[in-house]
Amino acid sequence: MPVTRFNPQEALICAMVLMGACDRAMSDAELGMMSRLVQELPVFADFQPGEISSVTETCLALLERSDGLDRATALIREALPMRLRETAYLLACEVAAADGEATQEELQFLSEFRLALDIDRLIAGAIERAAKARYQVI
Repeated sequence: MPVTRFNPQEALICAMVLMGACDRAMSDAELGMMSRLVQELPVFADFQPGEISSVTETCLALLERSDGLDRATALIREALPMRLRETAYLLACEVAAADGEATQEELQFLSEFRLALDIDRLIAGAIERAAKARYQVI
């Protein structure tokens, strides 16, 4: 049965999955980051971590459709008020930063995701810079 809507937490997880899958393979670092974020962030306080796998499978199944990325992004947008759209963008940036430098595919996805979620370019830039700063190494 096709997904017709996400709840806000599912939409946030789907944002992370889309980022992880945009370059065709989710790394262990990206999967670990998604798990940590779900365990630690207040927005997921009442979410059962065991549900991550079913949401991930749903998102990956959407991506197999010809219009899957557009459909998944629309479902995310519909499920989230603006303040949580910024959170979705932040979570995508965190996943992109998890394994070092963002790939060209990840940067392209972020650009399209920002537009789809109607996030101001300056706000997106601040979110991107904050995520990058968090993962700098010496």
